[in-house]
Amino acid sequence: MYILFWILLLIIVYSYIIYPIIIYIVSLLFQFFKINKVKDVKSTFEPEVTLFIAAYNEIEFVNKKIKNSFSLDYPKEKLHHIWITDGSNDKTQEALSKFENVTVYHNKERKGKIGALNRGIHFVKTPIVIFSDANSMLNKDAIRHIVNEFKNSKVGCVAGEKRISIKTKDNAVNSGEGIYWKYESFIKKSESIINSTLGAVGELFAIRTNLYTKIEDDTILDDFIISLRIAQKGYKIKYAPKAFATEDASINIHEELKRKTRIAYGGFQAISRLSGLLNPFKNPFLTFQYISHKVLRWTLVPFSILIIFFVNLFIANIESWYGFYTILFMMQIIFYLFVIIGLILQSKKTNLKFLFAPYYLFVMNLSEIIGLFRFIRKKQSVNWERAKRK
Repeated sequence: MYILFWILLLIIVYSYIIYPIIIYIVSLLFQFFKINKVKDVKSTFEPEVTLFIAAYNEIEFVNKKIKNSFSLDYPKEKLHHIWITDGSNDKTQEALSKFENVTVYHNKERKGKIGALNRGIHFVKTPIVIFSDANSMLNKDAIRHIVNEFKNSKVGCVAGEKRISIKTKDNAVNSGEGIYWKYESFIKKSESIINSTLGAVGELFAIRTNLYTKIEDDTILDDFIISLRIAQKGYKIKYAPKAFATEDASINIHEELKRKTRIAYGGFQAISRLSGLLNPFKNPFLTFQYISHKVLRWTLVPFSILIIFFVNLFIANIESWYGFYTILFMMQIIFYLFVIIGLILQSKKTNLKFLFAPYYLFVMNLSEIIGLFRFIRKKQSVNWERAKRK
């Protein structure tokens, strides 16, 4: 039991704390010795790019997204806009048709986002394609910061930063997701400095168009699969935190759990489809990153968090409730008390946002367990039902 306890604890602590610390320290060394530092050989680098948006029933965001897209700081003649609205029946395509310089492709049949990506990529004629979501707003300089990374011929994909709208007082979902993405951004920055960041988010990422390969029709995490397959080809995935997409969090924890469960299902699917990344002989450091940052979190960590509670309870009982293991068990009790507080106050708004971090972490790991069982039973539609947001 003691050995099992320490194995479980090491898995959890390594994934959430030790790996981020290791990767951060190594990134500092890379910066100090200026390793992977690319010289700015061109003062003006403005290749033609396409802003690509796959949208299903997004009419409520059309005007806001178009206004945002047209306000981006990039030469208008070099920025092309493509929307794929397959399956939409809320007149999204009609709303887009009134805007000049926006090319809309529409099919009545809905084949999910993957179908839209695989079909729409053939309409892209620029060397770089930037993917974004209809409900995500980009900062003014986003495209310039993304394009700048492509000066390096070894870079095949650039991941932008996902941000959650910040409010002075907020509820469990907004607070928890906001904290989580700041934490993820910290890790991604360090990974990018050393080698490649682990994947991209669909809200904002770009690739060299010629590196796109058709992805399976039932793929869930298209952004992750697309970016990691480019890394498998030997190209780098760079992180551009100054290029960010902002969106609201899910409207409530039920919607967030639904979204996270789908992502969890996609994570297990990705492990099976990116099995080559588990081979340390092909790209040792990328494999180390992949297992440390993603695989452990998707597979072992959620179950470790669940099992360690009962193992710790058993050990503390043997020790007659005193000593080191009792202290660790009390810390777990405190963690779950904060989870319960988060559950009770999930709809309340507060500026003490840290209160919701344990609750969000718990929900995130619960979704991984649910996602695994769905993956085993193959119970997940490829068609994305967008989580309701504020």
